[in-house]
Parts: sequence; structure tokens; C-alpha cells
Amino acid sequence: MAYKQRVAEFQAALNAPVINMRKLRTLCFNGIPDVSGIRAVCWKLMLGYLPPERETWSTVLSKQRSVYQQFVQEIIIDESQGLQSGPEGKDTHVDHPLNPNPDSWWMGYFKDNEILLQIDKDCRRLLPDISFFQIATKYPNKDMIGDDKDFETLRKRVQNQHLEASHVNTSRMGITNVCTIKKVAAEEYNVLEKGQEAHWEVVERILFIYAKLNPGISYVQGMNEIIGPLYYIFASHSNPEWQAHAEADSFFCFTNLMSEIRDNFIKSLDESATGIGNMMKNLLNLLKEKDPELWISLDKQQMKPQFYSFRWLTLMLSQEFPLPDVIRVWDSLFADEKRFEFLNFVCCAMHIVIRDQLLAGDFVISMKLLQNYPEIDIHRVLSKAMELKHPKMSHQQSPREKTQKPGFSLKKK
Repeated sequence: MAYKQRVAEFQAALNAPVINMRKLRTLCFNGIPDVSGIRAVCWKLMLGYLPPERETWSTVLSKQRSVYQQFVQEIIIDESQGLQSGPEGKDTHVDHPLNPNPDSWWMGYFKDNEILLQIDKDCRRLLPDISFFQIATKYPNKDMIGDDKDFETLRKRVQNQHLEASHVNTSRMGITNVCTIKKVAAEEYNVLEKGQEAHWEVVERILFIYAKLNPGISYVQGMNEIIGPLYYIFASHSNPEWQAHAEADSFFCFTNLMSEIRDNFIKSLDESATGIGNMMKNLLNLLKEKDPELWISLDKQQMKPQFYSFRWLTLMLSQEFPLPDVIRVWDSLFADEKRFEFLNFVCCAMHIVIRDQLLAGDFVISMKLLQNYPEIDIHRVLSKAMELKHPKMSHQQSPREKTQKPGFSLKKK
């Protein structure tokens, strides 16, 4: 199908008074055209942030963006001002920075700082293969930048802390020397000049607010890799108004997505029916069913799924491919109402596409291949995933549509 025709189909679907979500999901599954902010709108619809009724969009967006601004006010500004004037309602002679009581307001503040420092560290390295996150946003939050504020901004809070860089050598699954983050920046992103705010700082603020509003899960390393592509798409929207509100929109879409995958980030649920341990078992069983020979070979090599698929599944493959390919995979994942079942098929396909190399290798070679997946046409993986999921339909159209204009690329650092 011609590229222009696909764009026209998307525009027609999105301009309907009430969007046919089933039809839209079918279109999106085969890849979303990278033009006119179509992908941003489709992702918001498929993640449940926008309702199908177009006439309600303005009201919904206005309300949600106002709610997010209230979160910023209460969680960052008001709390910081409370720090300077003394915790409201507290006897400052009793509740002070050295108070060891776990219910102390100050104890909560210091705990928040630990979380903030980890978020800051991770966001300074976010998607280092592109320059986007280290450059200034056109729409900085004016309340958050500048030295003339009567409260402690997140930037100031980080600057006031002493953070020693450390590297985690043991993963949550107890596997040593397995890096949980595949891509590492040569150096951390720097804070920009006064009056400017980098995109990574916006992401940092979103994650800190999310952590404060969700104390049961707070912040876990890897969440930054989930929100990164979401924010990138929304902040790159062709509509300046929507681009200006990318922070709020990203927060709510991230929150909706996390409601589906949060169990993957909670260690105590690893072996539960909804935990990451069960997902890895399902992937292994799927591989055993679809390619017994490869499964036997990997089993003989003692290649455990937690060595590599823990990251694949938890981070929705955001660390295994270049960003354009991750975005293409997410088009299909978001479009599939059973998206995590399809994620398993994609991961299974990743094994099978490189099966010859895995069969010929040993533990070391297979580990290298699976932990650092080779450069490959992402459409091969998606086509194989569809073939595995619907063997009888494999002769029909695969999701190998030309969804991007010729020459589309992400600017390198």
C-alpha cells in the first residue's frame, strides 16, 4: 500500500467523530506513519489517555494537564516551601533533621532525596544514542528554572546532595555482572544554562512525581527507559500546543502503561502469576513449543532466561534495538489488546531469527548474542512473531509496511 494512502487512512480514522478503535488498532499494528503527529495521537488513544469521542478531547486534555500542574505545585513547590518554613503542623523542637523517628517529616524528605538522586542519575544517561534528551526544551517549566525561586527546585536538591557514582554488579534476579542497562552514555548529561531546561530534566520531574504518588512501587531503575520513548514522541508532536504539554501527557500515559506492567518492577511479585518470573517461564515454554531444537540447544548450554529475557520483558525491548525500531515495535504492542502476549511472541521470534547462530554457538557466544542483540531488520522479527502467533495467516500481509518517510533518522550525538 502506498505511503500516502496509509497516511490518508489514518487521517480519516482519526477525524471521525467517534473513532473506531478496532479499525485504528488494526492500522496501528502494521506501523504508524511518522507524519503530522499521528503516532502521538494514536498512542494516547491506545493507552487510554484520550477517549474515542473527539469532541471530548479538549476538555479531557485541559483537565488532565491542570491536574498534573497541581501535582507539580503540591509535590515539588509546596513541599519545598514547607521545608524552608518548617513542616506544617509540626513541633520543630521535636521534628528536626536529626530526628531518628521513621514517621519524621524529615526522614521522608531524606528518603525522597535518595529516590531523586537515582532518578537523576538514570535520566542523565537516557537514550544516549540520540542528542534529543540533552538539548533544551522549547517549553521549559518556568516555575522550575532559575535561581530566584523561593523554594528548592529539583535541580537545586540534586546539586545540594553529594552523589558518588556506583555500578550495580548484581541484578534483581541474583545474576552477577549482568548490566541492567545496555546503552551507557560516554558521560552524563549536564545541566544547561540558566533559563533553560533539558528534556532529561523534564523526564526526571515526571518520574519523581510518579514515585511520590505511587509509594508502593516508587521508582525502580528501568522506568526511565519506559517513559523515554513516550516522552520523545509527545515532545516531537507537530502541534506546538500538544508539544508544550508533552510533560503532562507523558505522565498520564506512563501511569496508564505502568498500571499494566508495574508487577514486573516489584521484586516480591517476581514469582506470582503476574510477575516477571512467570513471564519468563511463559517465554521459555513458547520457545519450546515453536522451536524444540533451539530450546534443547539453549538448555544444554545452560542459557537461563533471566540472563537476558528479564530485561527484554521488563523494559518492553526498549534496550534491544535503536529507538526507531523500538517505536515501531511499540506501535504493534500498543495496538494489540493482549500486548504482553504479543510481546512474548516477539521475544520468541528474536530467538528464532538468529537460531542458526545460537545453534552453532556455545554459552559465551549465545550469551553475547542475546544480551547484545545483533543489528537486524525489525520487520523480520515482527513478521516472524506474527507467523508464530497466527501460523495459518502467515501467507497474508505481514506488518512490513513502509511507515516512515525515506531518509527518516534520529540525529546522533
